[in-house]
Amino acid sequence: MPESSINDLFAAALQGDYDNDEAWQAVHTLRSLGTRDIFDQAVVLCRSPEPLKRARGADILGQLGKTSESPITQFPNESFKVLTGMLDSETDRIALSAIIAALGHLENPAAIPMILPFSYHPDPDVRFGLAFALGCLAGDRRTVSTLLKLMTDKDDEVRDWATFGLGVLGDFDSTEIREALFQNLSDGDEEIRGDAMEGLAKRHDLRVLPHVMDALEDDEPIPEALEAANFLLDRRSDRLEDASEILEALRQRFPTQDRL
Repeated sequence: MPESSINDLFAAALQGDYDNDEAWQAVHTLRSLGTRDIFDQAVVLCRSPEPLKRARGADILGQLGKTSESPITQFPNESFKVLTGMLDSETDRIALSAIIAALGHLENPAAIPMILPFSYHPDPDVRFGLAFALGCLAGDRRTVSTLLKLMTDKDDEVRDWATFGLGVLGDFDSTEIREALFQNLSDGDEEIRGDAMEGLAKRHDLRVLPHVMDALEDDEPIPEALEAANFLLDRRSDRLEDASEILEALRQRFPTQDRL
């Protein structure tokens, strides 16, 4: 791509506020190109005195070159060094959240001890970035205690991503994890309840069965209920997709558990 076009994409990525849709589309395009020149320009943004530029630089570095066809991030070690070097000095909440989330995308477990302290940050955007990042690293046991803490966060999105990260993305199992997931079955947020449902079913905790069956009886069952049911039925390679068929399979598999 011509240098002028890349410069235009960088300019577009800095338009509007952080959530601007057109700016994000430019970020996605820059990521997909994944060239050394784009890496270098993103690093310049990371060193800018302007918070939005630092956030955009981090957004680009976290998934540079990563696409559905090529799931390998370009220049991961160099990006990791840049991003971790920003942690101690960053004070802007949006930029800090972007940096932490980008470290999650890089999936380098060396970031874990550096980002765990941000569970105490007063801003929910930063705690959300942490919940996301730890979900990306949920295969590491060091994430468990902090994800458990974030599952009770006062912010809905933080609780949601922590529940999803520990319960669905992670494979660790313990009484404490199951109890935390069980508590979030009664959360006021539907997505959190769904993630907790799926997490408990993944661990074959039959306390979730009535919740799954009730959800499957809705006119439009949530996707998490279908996932949870297939976990309970041990059907991962030959999944069932029809809610009525799944309900009948659950009744046959657990005839004495229905609605207990």
